[in-house]
Amino acid sequence: MEQTWTHIPIMAAQIADLLLTNPSGTYMDGTLGLGGHTKFFLSKLNAQAHIYGFDKDPHALQMAQERVADARLTPVHASYSQAAAHLEQYGVRALDGALFDLGLSSYQLDDPSRGFSLLHEGPLDMRFDTTQTRTAAEIVNTWGLEELERIFRDYGEEHRAAQIAHAILTSRHTQPIETTTQLKQIVESVLGPKRGRIHPATQIFQALRIACNDEFLHVEQIAKVIEQLLKPGARAAVLTFHSLEDRLVKNQFKALAATGHWKLVNKHALAPSYEEIRQNRRARSAKLRVIERI
Repeated sequence: MEQTWTHIPIMAAQIADLLLTNPSGTYMDGTLGLGGHTKFFLSKLNAQAHIYGFDKDPHALQMAQERVADARLTPVHASYSQAAAHLEQYGVRALDGALFDLGLSSYQLDDPSRGFSLLHEGPLDMRFDTTQTRTAAEIVNTWGLEELERIFRDYGEEHRAAQIAHAILTSRHTQPIETTTQLKQIVESVLGPKRGRIHPATQIFQALRIACNDEFLHVEQIAKVIEQLLKPGARAAVLTFHSLEDRLVKNQFKALAATGHWKLVNKHALAPSYEEIRQNRRARSAKLRVIERI
């Protein structure tokens, strides 16, 4: 099954041009995924270069190591928010660059057993790190009305968050909500069936995934991580896929630039080319921001 998964790293050439300032440098891929960006970067770097690839998903780390098949990659099972402590174990205290790709890996989205996609029947799991205990099913079956409403409103930007939260509570009194299909049908009971290209439950699934994995808590740590690790002249690149994440990154970069020790490489977020979006639909919402330590 793994052989059927396609993984196309988004904006790889643009990111490499902006990020890889030292061909012999030490870099961090903060969200390794299946290793697409790292493999591309290593093709541009020389034999002395090295990349430390962080990911919370142990299965992804294994597949990335197999797909990249390069001794210049060291996979690390941890969140990028703990990068400094983990890199110190390898004797690394400063980096020439860091990438944070905040998108969902293709294999995670396409594997029904992970529960990320409403297009496939599967368990309501949604964990990046399958060794953690909290799942999306636990959230929808145990969290209170106000807390569910909050995450649907704040993380999913869903205008009818209160109604959907109430429908979930009503439904779970009858039977536990355990599958993606069950949740999709509950949301459809409030918002109606799919019209057009975007399913009405998309925002709810996004909100649950963010809550399940504490995603925003990690994104908010990016500024701290790069302050700890990037040397003068080094750059950090962040690839986001929805407005909430992009806003968090934009504000962090703006605050860093205001200190006078950092400069924005691109004042406005960069987007993929029309041709890339045409070839890879998942690139359509990507935004890239890059900052350099002075």
